[in-house]
Formats: sequence, structure tokens, C-alpha cells
Amino acid sequence: MLFEVYLNRISTFLPNNPVSNDEMEGVLGMVGDVPSRVRKMILRSNGIQHRYYAINPDNRQATHTSTELAVEAIKGLIAQGLDPQQIDFLACGTSYPDQILPGQGVMVQGLIPNAPSCEVISVAGVCVAGMGAMKQAFNAIRTGEHQTAVAVASECASAIMRSENFRSEVAQKQLDNAKPEIAFEKDFLRWMLSDGAGAVQLSNRPNATGFSFKIHWIELISYANEMPVCMYAGAEIEDGQFISWKAMPSEKREQRSAMAIKQDVKLLNENIVRYTVEKALQRLVQKYDLKPQEIDYFLPHYSSEFFRDKLLSGLENIDFVIPQSKWFTNLREKGNTGSASIYIILDEFSRTFPLQTGQKVLCYVPESGRFSSCFMLLEVVNGQS
Repeated sequence: MLFEVYLNRISTFLPNNPVSNDEMEGVLGMVGDVPSRVRKMILRSNGIQHRYYAINPDNRQATHTSTELAVEAIKGLIAQGLDPQQIDFLACGTSYPDQILPGQGVMVQGLIPNAPSCEVISVAGVCVAGMGAMKQAFNAIRTGEHQTAVAVASECASAIMRSENFRSEVAQKQLDNAKPEIAFEKDFLRWMLSDGAGAVQLSNRPNATGFSFKIHWIELISYANEMPVCMYAGAEIEDGQFISWKAMPSEKREQRSAMAIKQDVKLLNENIVRYTVEKALQRLVQKYDLKPQEIDYFLPHYSSEFFRDKLLSGLENIDFVIPQSKWFTNLREKGNTGSASIYIILDEFSRTFPLQTGQKVLCYVPESGRFSSCFMLLEVVNGQS
């Protein structure tokens, strides 16, 4: 027997005050004490106006870890009425955990006030990791194994994007009489990523009063069988070979900033829509007999406004057009928080839109790590309807 699954509560946490485009390099620091040559170009393209960093702008010290951001989001659920002792299942997703081991999930559990002993899952990946965590929580409730599940996603990208992390690479370039700047695939992401967390409570009952979301399905698919690595950290690609940080001497790791997040922008631009929209959504249209006119709202997570019209073109290519008047994203003001983005989008959407019973909401999360995609279909329900 399978049970219906409902999303009962949503909470998000964004650290400190919003950081404007003009302020961000002062917070992250200038690499080699030289302003980035690509920052303004990247910001014009991605359309982000404000984002949040877990950094004190006055002394440039860290204010939160990724684990602590996740816990703050869960505290928001508790403030809304969740009894932490009722949590049967906890799933945590992130792109870049604070530690290699133990898993991020148990680190989060260890900081939740009055947390119970429960089943805990840690989900790795890039942007889809957050939805991977939600899928685990969804299945935990759907199978009847658990009654109350919490899924949380958090990102603390600033911890790895601070200028101090690139000192060895810059010093080596200066020894080689090269310009004191880092490679584009690293500098690109310094102006794309930011910090934040989101958490949801799932159960087998809708809220007794007010709105909740019935989760019809969550579908994830990876195309790593067809596509090479595009976004990565803790590794280098040399002559087409993917080399782990564990296979590098420590000096080389430092000089190459191997732990930094890197992106093959050309590979991204040429393939992200074709794989994560066209190919992935076509499968779901066939599987669920999905029709665009049945979708009342579309919540896409995309990393840059550069992809907005490309996303629409991808939908047009598979004859699944959802007018942009039905779209909602908060990238411009909340930034690109990776695996936490869809939680942060869904939270603001649920608080600001005039939702009505029966409305369908399609969520979309792409990932360029090695090209994965996730779609989730929600339905608005009111009380016990």
C-alpha cells in the first residue's frame, strides 16, 4: 500500500544582510589584490542583483557553516509548529558539505534542538542534491515506513570562494610572471553562487487548516552515461582525464586550487537545456500524460537570467509551452543557492501567490555536474480536501 504525501511546512534561512553587486567583491575579497576582469560581465548576464553570504562584511569572518544554515532552516519549521520529537526521517542535501565525513545529515541532526534518534540520509551532488533529499523523504512517507519526514538543503559556497583560498595559485602565477588572476572556470562561479538553506516537512496528511501541497511525483534522471563532467570540485581535468584531489600531491592541490568549484561554461551553454529540459521532460510527458495547459505555475531553478529565454525555447521544442506569465523565480533578489534554490523559491511562492485548491505547480531543477534533471509536480490542497 502506498500513501499520499503532503508538503506541510516550508522554511528558509538566508544569512546576514543582502549583498549588492557593488559590495560582493569586498565581502569575498579580491584575488591577488586585483579586481576581477570578468565580474561585471558575469553579473550583467546572470541578472542577480542581491545575494547572501555567511560572512561578516566588517571583518570577513565566517558567520555560519553549511550545517548551521541547514539547522536554522529546520528551526524555522519548528517555529511554525513542528515538534522535533516527531521527526522520523531526516534527509540532507548539499553540493559542498563542511566535511568529507561523516555525512552532512548526521552533522545537521546533531545540532537540531531536542532532536530525536531517527533515520538520517545524506545526499551528495550539485543542484539536484536538494531534490534528491526531498525524494528520499517523499518515499519514506509514501511507503508508510515513516510518518513525519524533514528534507533540507543548504549551501555555503562563500566558504570556498573567498579570495584567501586562491593565494597559492596566485603566488605560483606571479612566480611564472603571469597575471595574478584565477582561471575563468573558477572566477565565473565566484559571481554566480551564494549561501542559503531551505527545509520542508512532509507527512501523509494535509494540514488541517490552510494550504498544503500534495506531491504527485518527484522524478530525477542523470545523463552521466552520455555526458562528461561539467561542474566539479576536489578534482582537475587534464588532457581529458578526471583526476581526484586524492591523486594529487598536496602542493599541486594548493597551486591548482583543486578544491575550488569549477565550471566548463561552453559545455554548460551547449547542453543544459537539451538534456535537462527537452530530453528529461519528454520522458515525463509520456510517462504521466502531462499536458502544459494543466500547469498553473512553473517554478524553475536556473543559474542565470541568460538561460530564461533558452529554457522557453526548450519547452517550445518539445511542444510543452508554459507561458512566462506562469513562471516564478527569485534568482534576482535571493541569488543562486544551488541545491537550496528550489526550497527558497517554493517558500516565497507559497507565501506570496493567491493559491487555490486544485492548482498544479511544476518545479524544475537542472544540474550541470554531469547533467542531471529533476521535475516535481505539486497540487494545492486546502484543509482535508
